[in-house]
Amino acid sequence: MLRGATSLSGLKDIRTMTSSKKRSISRVQSSTYLDLYMLSKEKDRLEKEGYILEKRKKVIQKKLDEINTEMGRLKKEDANRRKAYPEEFKKPLKKDWKTMPLKY
Repeated sequence: MLRGATSLSGLKDIRTMTSSKKRSISRVQSSTYLDLYMLSKEKDRLEKEGYILEKRKKVIQKKLDEINTEMGRLKKEDANRRKAYPEEFKKPLKKDWKTMPLKY
């Protein structure tokens, strides 16, 4: 399995300033609009990321289905070949070593 930065546990769960509810300045009445704006932008970003992940998941599943279909076809083909030529597969493979003299 390939491992990269995206497969590290907890990397996507890093808390941001928005999620940790920390501010550089004290909270005032007018900051509610700013909070609403920031939260709506975060919501939009997460919805877009969810859509992209769903799309990617469908592509991956389609590719896996194609691979499984091809593997099944090849296994069936191999089984049919084994039935047609059983003696060919019972013989051990004999490979002769190729040698060549070396002079130092």
